[in-house]
Amino acid sequence: METKKIVLATHNQGKIREFQKAFAEIGWQAVPIADIAEVEDPEETGTTFEENALQKARCYAKAVDLPVLSDDSGIIACALGDRPGVYSARYAGHHGDDEANNQKLIRDLAPYTGDDRKGYYACVVALVWPDGRSLTGKGTCDGIIRDFYQGEGGFGYDPLFYLPEFGKTMAELSMEEKNQISHRGRALRDLLSKIGK
Repeated sequence: METKKIVLATHNQGKIREFQKAFAEIGWQAVPIADIAEVEDPEETGTTFEENALQKARCYAKAVDLPVLSDDSGIIACALGDRPGVYSARYAGHHGDDEANNQKLIRDLAPYTGDDRKGYYACVVALVWPDGRSLTGKGTCDGIIRDFYQGEGGFGYDPLFYLPEFGKTMAELSMEEKNQISHRGRALRDLLSKIGK
């Protein structure tokens, strides 16, 4: 498991930056899938973040014959049960429309105040080798889902996701701060702790 080059199964530039920074710190080269090959994205049919992350990584690993890192992540509003959950990227109906997704979440949470606006980000990262071996890492980050935007950084729901211990939204954190406390950063550290064991 001494792989030094992995393929990132995402076209999301925010995720690419986070993954490349994390893997550079351990001396690995993380290359976006778009730089390697044109591979059609598999449909996300899993009912959990782990199922979706593994499904995508397996699909790409077979196609490019290299180890592939994939993730599935999302935001969960406690008052809404498991929503948006695995549907976070397409919560408003169109995949990747951050503005529409944020506005739908604001509308859905409008009846709720205070502790009823608690939520969390969840992430599962999956590393799959062409021979089928796989490892996963998991992470969460708790916060409050606000009904207004604050901050210019990050992507997705970050401008709504307030972290009381920092007095900032996820969109206001530096990349270093975000990597330390974010669901994706925690999932990556969980995965990296398993590599080589």
